[in-house]
This record gives sequence, structure tokens and C-alpha cells, in this order.
Amino acid sequence: MTVPLGRRERKKAATRQKIADTALRLFLERGYEAVGIRDVAAEADVAVTTLFSHFASKEALVFERDDDFEQRLTGAVTDRAPGEPLVPALRREVRSMVRHCTADGAAPIWRMIDGSPALREYEESMRLRHAESLAAAIGADPDLSRGTTADRAMARFVIDAYSLARAASDPDAALDEIFRMIEAAWAVARPSGDAIGEAGL
Repeated sequence: MTVPLGRRERKKAATRQKIADTALRLFLERGYEAVGIRDVAAEADVAVTTLFSHFASKEALVFERDDDFEQRLTGAVTDRAPGEPLVPALRREVRSMVRHCTADGAAPIWRMIDGSPALREYEESMRLRHAESLAAAIGADPDLSRGTTADRAMARFVIDAYSLARAASDPDAALDEIFRMIEAAWAVARPSGDAIGEAGL
């Protein structure tokens, strides 16, 4: 159950969102490289120290849903319904994330990311971190874990599914195709008597 935020937490969340929205607007208007941290802070009417209390770097301003996405991925493992197989739970969460990142207006943001070496590098490090967190969540569940290598491979496949589907002309169809392969790979990694339990997406 989600615990309602207190007044202080709501204010912090609102400030964080204001900073992120301001940064994205400036980046798209002027170009990512042309906008500095001080520009963002001034436009958002906050101190530079306040900005850095919410975002560790300029790149993080672009990927402001980073922590949320990571929590959603691990939550798909830890918070799934009793008896729910792993692969469908992950596919459902990844589909939701892809739809968020392919919504109307998202294309200019991804063009900006693709055009910036710093943002591409940050995105890659973020994806690797998400994969490690997801692998740790799978590995922490004795009913799921198939060993470190299999758990990490599964996590990498899921993170790559997100990236590939986001860039596809038909993201939903791409996810269905990719997750059929992921399910087959996960079934192979399972003890032979348990493979049936994950079948049937």
C-alpha cells in the first residue's frame, strides 16, 4: 500500500519536478550543450545547491524518472501477486515504461539524447545499474533465482527489451516478440520440472 506523502515531502517532490521540467524545456529550446546548471537553477528560481540536492549531475536532469523506473523494475519482482510467474510481471512493467517513453512529445527528447555523447554514456550506465538492481531482486528470491549468471542474464535481457521496444516502429509488437524469446530463455534456465509454470504469456 502506498503511504501518502507528508507536506514536506510533497513540497520537495514539487520542487524536484519543477527543476526537471525547467531543465528539459531549456535543453529542448537552446540545446543540451548550450545550457548550464546555473541557467537551469536561475530559470527554476532555486539555488544551485538546491538543484544538486535533487539531481547529482546535469545528465540526471534529463533522466529524472531514473530512480522511479529502477524501483518499478525491482517491484515487478518483489511485489508481484502470490504465485504470479516472473516473466509476465516483468513484461507488464516494461510495457508500461515503454508506453511512457514513447508518448506524444517524447521524440525530441530521444533525439537530444542520441545527439549527445554525455547523455548516451549516462543512459548506458543507468541501464547497467538498473540491470544489476533487477538481477539482485531476482537473486534475492529463492523461488526465482537460477544462479548469479542466469539472474544477471535475465535482467540484461529485460533492460535490452525496453531499449529495443522503445526504438521500434511498433513497440507493443516488438515487446511481444522479445518477451517470447526471454520466456524461452528463462524456461531453459529453470529446473526441468518447473519450466511449464512460466509458460503461456
